[in-house]
This record gives sequence, structure tokens and C-alpha cells, in this order.
Amino acid sequence: MRMSQKPKPSHGLTVCPDCAEPLESGDRFCGACGHDLTAVPAAGVEPDRPTVAIGTPVAWPDAPPRDPGSLSTATQHPGDLPGTDSGGHDLPTLAVRTDGPVPPGADPAGETTAGSGDFELAAPDPRAAVRVDPAQAAPAPSPAPAAQAPAAPAPAAQAPAPNAAAPGSALCVACRAGRVDTDGYCENCGHAQPRERDHMERELDSVAAVSDRGLRHHRNEDAFAVSATTLPDGSPATLAIVCDGVSSATRPDEASAAAAEAAGASLLAALPRGTHPQQAMHEAIVAAAEAVNSLAEEPGQEGAEHDPHRHRNAPACTIVGSVVADGLLVVGWVGDSRVYWVPDDRGTPAARLTEDDSWAAQMVATGLMNEAEAYADERAHAITGWLGADAYELEPHTAAFKPDRSGVVVVCTDGLWNYAEGAEDMARVVPPDASDRPLHSAQVLVGHALDGGGHDNITVALVPFTVAPPGAGSA
Repeated sequence: MRMSQKPKPSHGLTVCPDCAEPLESGDRFCGACGHDLTAVPAAGVEPDRPTVAIGTPVAWPDAPPRDPGSLSTATQHPGDLPGTDSGGHDLPTLAVRTDGPVPPGADPAGETTAGSGDFELAAPDPRAAVRVDPAQAAPAPSPAPAAQAPAAPAPAAQAPAPNAAAPGSALCVACRAGRVDTDGYCENCGHAQPRERDHMERELDSVAAVSDRGLRHHRNEDAFAVSATTLPDGSPATLAIVCDGVSSATRPDEASAAAAEAAGASLLAALPRGTHPQQAMHEAIVAAAEAVNSLAEEPGQEGAEHDPHRHRNAPACTIVGSVVADGLLVVGWVGDSRVYWVPDDRGTPAARLTEDDSWAAQMVATGLMNEAEAYADERAHAITGWLGADAYELEPHTAAFKPDRSGVVVVCTDGLWNYAEGAEDMARVVPPDASDRPLHSAQVLVGHALDGGGHDNITVALVPFTVAPPGAGSA
């Protein structure tokens, strides 16, 4: 895979601190106000904090080589380390994609532009279809609950939507009167019916995930892959991958699906071989990036690899993932999808385990704004890292934790965390029995986002993390 080797600007800024004029790499003075950029202190590089120390031996080989001087000798817990970027790099400072929710104050019923992804009329609540009286529809076999759906062969496959209307046999979810034609539209009001990907659920013994189109977008551009496997010693390993298509790109739904499938398949191949989970996560993100890049390739364009416009607006998505294996919790990401840690004992603090690749996070990191100011700005959700052929460069972030208590890992897109942003906010909306009922809890979280407005696609995966009490294995 080709990655840009362009040097990053020494001042580490994307906008002028005085007038907010966009800056180019290597600028010494602002072209608008003349501000001396060389006087701005260079952004400090965060210390590299990769995999935390593990108290018990494991059979994995060493994780990727890191600077020995940066390793911590003390075991860290999610409550002590609320999110680290183990790459040790500055955030990319060049191209920025804008892919956020409806800005505060915007009129949700206002005009929409072609290709904006929003209905001119609000879409029906995707949850409403499950309340249609089945006696009014033509007889049809009842779909099996998502928890009992057979596992699909592809790791990114999900159970069919339990509320998807069966063409020719179901009532319209919008008018509740017309029948759905074979083309997927209501014969009475003409409303398009939910498609299989509009609402997806999947549950395994050790993980569950739910994805929903939301109430504003005409399609679901999120995707997920959840699966379980075993390590060489026979112990279980659980993985969850969540991808969010970049709406301003072409075919974002294809990008997220390709990334989720490739990352899930990569982890399923690497973990049983004994690859260290953090290394496996890094390789999975690289595999996902290659899968998304391949969507931009066009037959007969072999000689256009140097064309700077070739990959403009190429398919793109973000990615976040988690692996739970042998008492270790590994996370990896590119973009602004997140992982949260919510302990079963809500008297102990929850934590966010990832740092966004976003404009707001970069403003906070460079000291130009505090967190409240940055996230109140309309540019807050402009992402500075993504998977795609037009990405500046690929910088997978990975981190590893060893929790000392049981809890649940929440892997989600911004369609959820926009409605529960802080770790304590997420802990409040995660049901207390999430570790015992992950599918139900994922449904509750999606419902929370829908009740909050559902302005974006919503995807969440929940992975219970269990710590055996002392002496549990003794005779």
C-alpha cells in the first residue's frame, strides 16, 4: 500500500491561532493576518504508552518493537488511563474530512441537497416495524430471533434485520395501510421500506452488536463484525469491529462493509496462530485500509497512479475495534469511533479508551482550545484520520489494558456517543446487566440514540469482560 511521505509542518497547526486561516505545510507566517507562526510553541509529542505490563505470563510473542524507554513498569487499568494513542505520533495536520452530525441550531426539517444522505421528510422510526400486527400480514414463516440466527460464514456478516419488510407480504411501516410491493415500496404511499442493512443485530455467547440507520439518513453506512475464536492454548478470544462510512465520500456503505469484513477476517486468522493481540489489531487495521483502498481502483487506470485527482473523494470510513483475550483488552482505531470501558461495579469510574482523530481533539492537543470550546465548534467532528485511498497517511492507533475487575467494553460509532459523550455519561446509559444481556443492552443503547434524535447511523458492539474472583480456580 502506498502511503504519503510528505513532511508534517513544524508548527503543528492547521489554522492560524489569531484568525483561523487554514495553513499549509511549511508556512512561517499566516497569509491572512501575517501572524508569526514560528513563535507558536511546537506541539509536544505525547509519550508512547503501548501495551501495559501484564502480571501473568502469556504464550504470545512480543508485541511490535517500541522505544524501551517509553514502557511503563506498572500495571495500568482503564480507570487510570482513559485513552491512549500508542502510535506516539502527532495527529495528521493536512487534509480534513467533514463528516459530522447536524450542527447545533440547524433546522432538521430544512431543505436537503442531492446526495446529502438526508430525507426531506423524516424517515420513520426503524423500531416501529416490529410493532406491526402480524395477523394483518400475509402468512409467512416467523424470522428467528437475532440471538438464534445461524452464524454467517463471512466474519462481517450480520443477522438479517428482524424488522425488514418482506416485499409483497408486509404492511408499510410509514402509512400502516398499504402493502409493500416487490420493488420494496409501499403500493399506497410510495414510501421506501426498511432494507436488510437498515437494522442489523447479531449475538454470540461473548459479544453482541446492533446497527441502525437512524432517523435522518436514507441508508445505513455503518458496518460491524463480531466473532469469537481460540488462542493456541485453547483459551477464548472475542473480537468486535465497528466501521463508520464517511458520508462525504463516494460509496461509504461499501467502504465500511469492506473494512469490517477484512479486519474481522484478519483477526480470525492471526489470533489462533498466536499473534500478539496488539500486533493482530494493527495488522487488521492495515488489512481494512487495503480493502477500502481497493474500492477506488478502476480498471484501465494503471497509468494514472500519479494523477493527484484520481482518488479524490474515494470511498472512505473510520474503524475501531476491540479484542478480549486471556485477561487483556486491546483496542485499535483510525478516526472518531470510540471504545469505552464500563465496569460492572458502577461505583468505580468508567473510561474512554480511544482518542479521536478529529479537528476538536487536535485543537485540544495543541493547546489552542479547551475541550469545551473545541467540541462546541461546528468543525469539531471534522475527522483527521480515516481509511481510504485519499487518506493523508495510515497511522493505526493501538493500546492495551489489563482491567482488574469485570465490566463491559462498548465499541461504537459517533451516532451513539454523540448522545453519551463522556465516560460517565456512557456508564449511565449502559444497563446494569449489560455483561449478562449484551444484545438487550446494545438495543437499549441504540434506542437511547434514536430517542435523542437519531441524526446519524448508530452502531454499537458490547463485549463482556470477566475477571475471575481470587481463588475461583482453586479446589
